[in-house]
Amino acid sequence: MLATLVVLALLLALPWLLPQFLPANQAQFWTANILGRAIVFGIIAMSLTFLATYGGFISLAQMMVAGVAGYTLAIFVDGALPRIVGGWGYAAAIPLSLVAATVMGLVVGAISVRTRDIYLLMITLALAMGVFRFIETNIAWFNGYEGIRNVVGPTLFGLDFRNAFVFYHVALGTAAALFLGILYLVKTPFGLVLQGIRDNPRRVAALGYSVGLHRIAAFGVAGFIAGCGGVLSTIYNIGISPGSIGLGATVNILIMSVVGGLGHPAGAFIGSLIFTVFDTFAATIYDRDRFNTLIGLVFLVIVLVSPDGAIGIGAKLRRLLGAGRNHPRGAEGSRASQQQAGEETTP
Repeated sequence: MLATLVVLALLLALPWLLPQFLPANQAQFWTANILGRAIVFGIIAMSLTFLATYGGFISLAQMMVAGVAGYTLAIFVDGALPRIVGGWGYAAAIPLSLVAATVMGLVVGAISVRTRDIYLLMITLALAMGVFRFIETNIAWFNGYEGIRNVVGPTLFGLDFRNAFVFYHVALGTAAALFLGILYLVKTPFGLVLQGIRDNPRRVAALGYSVGLHRIAAFGVAGFIAGCGGVLSTIYNIGISPGSIGLGATVNILIMSVVGGLGHPAGAFIGSLIFTVFDTFAATIYDRDRFNTLIGLVFLVIVLVSPDGAIGIGAKLRRLLGAGRNHPRGAEGSRASQQQAGEETTP
């Protein structure tokens, strides 16, 4: 917990530290377009990581669930173009969007509750692509291919939500609250039962718990988390279109989660930061048109070195450093220890 608080304090201070090392325009670019965007994607990826880490199942519908929140916000909020329903303030439209995402998460969980492994992946992917095609071809409610734009976000205490510092800190505060909420939730009876289902669902069922209801509820929690990311993503992009929830976006969320590591919710943010950096600087590093090749190579290298992603690499480094501290003198220390042991056993 102490390490988490230290990292959060550093992230809070980062927008003020960056101008000390970078020009003002570059510092603002990093604050909003790199760090802010990585946090937003990380929230959506964390919904997938939550299900994988504590439930033992991977859903490919999380980007679609985030899109449901984004489209709900765009449809109802005042000022969006074209006007579908409109007339709602952000204070009412944002909670409605989160409710819609939670309900969609519950629906996905109810449909896929009896599936496992590859079958769960395929049915959640099918649901995601079905919603994507429905939105893409519906003009009346979703404006088809063009989507809905001019979702600029609310004004907070007289400050423009589009301001890089305001958006960054709102996104960071949301991510921190959700992250700490997950860490608390997994220690509650619900979280412990969910982890028991991950390890041995039959034994949990024999103890009298409803495996199906807990799985559906977990999808509902993940839907709420993804919805928070979907709202922030829609405001960041000043709107939403079907491409935001298409196959490419769905796969990107999976890549972020795997690259960061599925063993801990923090892996989602590490993976999203790695992905965002390569996505932003692909043209400089290699070739913009070859971004998928570049991120694919990074994905393969990280997974081959550590199947647990960047989190696993960090754990290996800690073990190596710990082993080095335990044996600071290397071979000489080992020989000295053996000699001392021999002297102690000599009569």
